[in-house]
Amino acid sequence: MSRALFPLVPLYAAAVRAKNLAYERGWARPKRLRWPVVSIGNLSVGGSGKTPLTIRLAQLLREQGIAVDVLSRGYGRKSKVVERVTPGGAAEEFGDEPLLIAEASGVPVFVGSSRYQAGMLAEAAVAGPVLHLLDDGFQHRELARDVDIVVLHRSDVTQLLLPAGRLREGFSSLSRAQILVLRQEDRALEAELRGRGLTQPVWWMERRLEVPEVRRAIAFCAIAREEEFFPALRSRGVAVMAVRAWRDHHHYTEADIAELIELRRQHEAEAFLTTEKDLVRLQPEQRRVLESAAPVHAAKLLVTLANEAMAIQQLCGLLPVNWRERTGELQQTP
Repeated sequence: MSRALFPLVPLYAAAVRAKNLAYERGWARPKRLRWPVVSIGNLSVGGSGKTPLTIRLAQLLREQGIAVDVLSRGYGRKSKVVERVTPGGAAEEFGDEPLLIAEASGVPVFVGSSRYQAGMLAEAAVAGPVLHLLDDGFQHRELARDVDIVVLHRSDVTQLLLPAGRLREGFSSLSRAQILVLRQEDRALEAELRGRGLTQPVWWMERRLEVPEVRRAIAFCAIAREEEFFPALRSRGVAVMAVRAWRDHHHYTEADIAELIELRRQHEAEAFLTTEKDLVRLQPEQRRVLESAAPVHAAKLLVTLANEAMAIQQLCGLLPVNWRERTGELQQTP
């Protein structure tokens, strides 16, 4: 980030403090849905593993017979309608991350700038109790939640607040969270958290990049941390002939597609390789044009938790008793 933005950091910090203070003092009151809300968020702007964790939690809860859905803002979507995501639909309509979550998790996903209205629509679609997963919800204080799960990245410790850095909030805000999530490779960060007085349970998340069998590829993406994606491909034996990266949530243009095709020609690559999020963001015609030059593959980022059964038990134990009783009755029904 630019040093020229440093003078704006105190202004941003003051705005964040004022918003949080308003909710802490009761001057602003969050709206509450009928059924519990579990927020999955982070401190920094993108790239912590929040989306794959949301997908994994949705899968685990569904395997336990728990009705679950996901509520999301749908960042980058052009539509203003509060609606349910249609798997196979367009990222411009629903947002790339909600679309990916809907396709990968198999649970209903609802989008809207008002997550409360999205939740109301979700609750109107089911008769019994449901658990709402609030995607990227840590800073969305307008919707009341029962549990805050925060995913951390090792770089969060050294980052500055926006707009000079990547942090949306400082580490002191983690006192609002009930569960912290760290990547296995960031184990050294736990001591830093404990040293700051944070005593919440820590879930350990293991990430695995599932890469198709591709040798000579042009790799491209528009994600928050491309500096992790490209080396991961090379570490798995892919001969990355050239790379191209755009800003997170970038909407691809005809010029972008033409540039990728030219890179493939220059380097005589046999395929294009990107992320799942980028693949759903490509418009059907853009993907068709790329595939006319070479096959297009996506590397899948999958996550698992160190002890998933205990994690789900711990999460459910933090939820309201009436929801647990209703859910238990339904699970015991033959």
